[in-house]
Amino acid sequence: MKKYRKYLGLAALTLAVMLIVTGCAQNGNALNTPPSSGIYGWIYSFIGKPLQNIMLRCYAIIGGANGAGWAIILMTLVVRMILLPLMLNQQKKSTTQQEKMARLQPQMKLIQDAMKKKDLTQDQQMTLANWQRQLYSQNNLSLTGGMGCLPLIIQFPIMIGIYQAVMYSKTLANSTFFTISLSDKSMLMAIIGTIFAFIQGYISLIGIPKEQKKQMQSMMLLNPIMTLFISMSVSGSVALYWAAGNFFTIIQQVIVTFIIMPRVKKNVDEELKREPIKEIVTPAKVAELIEQKTAAPVINKQTKELHENLRNRNQGKQHRNH
Repeated sequence: MKKYRKYLGLAALTLAVMLIVTGCAQNGNALNTPPSSGIYGWIYSFIGKPLQNIMLRCYAIIGGANGAGWAIILMTLVVRMILLPLMLNQQKKSTTQQEKMARLQPQMKLIQDAMKKKDLTQDQQMTLANWQRQLYSQNNLSLTGGMGCLPLIIQFPIMIGIYQAVMYSKTLANSTFFTISLSDKSMLMAIIGTIFAFIQGYISLIGIPKEQKKQMQSMMLLNPIMTLFISMSVSGSVALYWAAGNFFTIIQQVIVTFIIMPRVKKNVDEELKREPIKEIVTPAKVAELIEQKTAAPVINKQTKELHENLRNRNQGKQHRNH
């Protein structure tokens, strides 16, 4: 179950996005009646309305039938540039985690293989779990390090704001981007965003060790699936924002894969030269732990026989005294 916990978390996150963003459409009574209370009213006042003004201004400057769409893409670029330091820092932590995990893989495999054995006692399971914690902590690794959804969470209000900016403006709601309606759902835009997500995922697997690549392949599939479902559930304006965001993520991933990753690998190699990986688990320790489950019943049996002998002796003494 632990293996799929992070995937279930992202699936729940996807559902939350779909419910939150699509819920915006039901908040206003009519096209030009924006929400005035609740969370959607707050987002509209502080995010949706300012974005609407910016988009209308950009639309007027760019002009043309596709001006509103280009305004959304321009705004997406600005948002991504603001989030870029956070995303790159998170990617750096994730890459560092992956590199160190590759070095810990032999010890991790010993623990994982031992945990698969049947009839383990509770004490043995606790010992194996404790070894795993020690393996991480003594080698400066976090059990949850490198995985985070903060950049995605930060974008939630912006996505809702873009939806509101388009839906509550006659000018933007009636706009199109290369014949794609910005107010209606767009399957084409959903497919484009999904393709970009696949490309980003493929690039992210370049240079990853085979063991970790197998674990990450399912994660690579989850992101495009999430993109497809979200883009199919929202307006063309939000789907365009999502697709443009995935395109910029491809550029970000190229930076990570071909610039940051080689540097991180070099830094990890230098760090491990100064502080080598600490050995917590060995085949001998695991074998000794597993053998304890056969030794324990023998001890219990001997103890039981000793208690019975003592009880019989005491009963014999009592009979003689009577």
